[in-house]
Amino acid sequence: MRAGLVVPVKGLDRGKSRLRGAADGGVGDPARHAELALALALDTIDAALAAPSVAEIVVVTDDERVAAALTGTVRVVRDEPAGGLNAAYRHGAAALSAGLARGALQADLPALKPEELEAALAGHARAFVADAAGTGTTLLLSPAGTPLDPRFGPGSAAAHVASGAVPVGGGLPGLRRDVDTETDLREACALGVGRRTAALLVCAGTPHIA
Repeated sequence: MRAGLVVPVKGLDRGKSRLRGAADGGVGDPARHAELALALALDTIDAALAAPSVAEIVVVTDDERVAAALTGTVRVVRDEPAGGLNAAYRHGAAALSAGLARGALQADLPALKPEELEAALAGHARAFVADAAGTGTTLLLSPAGTPLDPRFGPGSAAAHVASGAVPVGGGLPGLRRDVDTETDLREACALGVGRRTAALLVCAGTPHIA
């Protein structure tokens, strides 16, 4: 399916609080933390842009640093609802072009591979990809003309099943490996992360995506 994706990105100073210190050996420098949060989001978006079935991406953010980094590559809209993640997804979905399937993609998937996203987009039903733990959601998909109906948050995999979405099978390790903790980051590094995350030296000695 040809799809438009919505990717909300929280303010870099507020997002990924459990990763604070991961980019500077535990020091917790705010600037380095913001660099890491931005790298995670940009590597995710780069991989999504490289998937042939992705027609457009709308990023929902109020952080000017995120918007500046994305100039000319995706459409950026302000988080006008400021009502949390699900409200941001609904707001972004309303800005997508008509006639496209709609997808809600998390912004912390630095090991995402375009071919994994392409495989997930191959179906036509309302579907979701569970995270590595099996309880959360990294991607929610709705066919064209169908409301996205995002239900992200604790236990979102079960919530999306209850809403009628079907789980996408297959390995898809990079698409399932969201990054909230340093352990998650190490696992993502082992899978191979995008160039921006790798450049911060948080993945020293591990492979990365060119």
